[in-house]
Amino acid sequence: MSSSELPDNDPNTAVMAELRARADTLERQLAELQRHTEGRLVRAELKAEAVRAGMVDLDGLRLIDLPTLKLNERGEVDGAAALMQDLRKSKPWLFGASPHSSSSPVSPPPALPAKQKLATDMTDAEYRLARAALLKQRP
Repeated sequence: MSSSELPDNDPNTAVMAELRARADTLERQLAELQRHTEGRLVRAELKAEAVRAGMVDLDGLRLIDLPTLKLNERGEVDGAAALMQDLRKSKPWLFGASPHSSSSPVSPPPALPAKQKLATDMTDAEYRLARAALLKQRP
């Protein structure tokens, strides 16, 4: 006897209908969760690519139509680098000077000569070693 042949007053019919309804609800929730997760991954990948491209203000990513972007099998956004190049050409004010530098544009501080340790700051053993080294340097 198949499920379509069960009488309407059969308790199994009600249980089956309830289980189908729950399965449909869970499938819808899963699909929504997958769309949400994929959207977050796309945004994260775009942020990483924008930083690599030298974007100074990540709010510029709001100009991109996210639903048109898809992830490939490696979890990367297809054409993200090309998208950033196009955005750089059309909206150059969103980007800094160097597109290939991920480091800070600030120059490092000048190198200072090494400070010699004062004799008053040395331990007895350090003083004896430093004195012996100085005496060896004399001609």
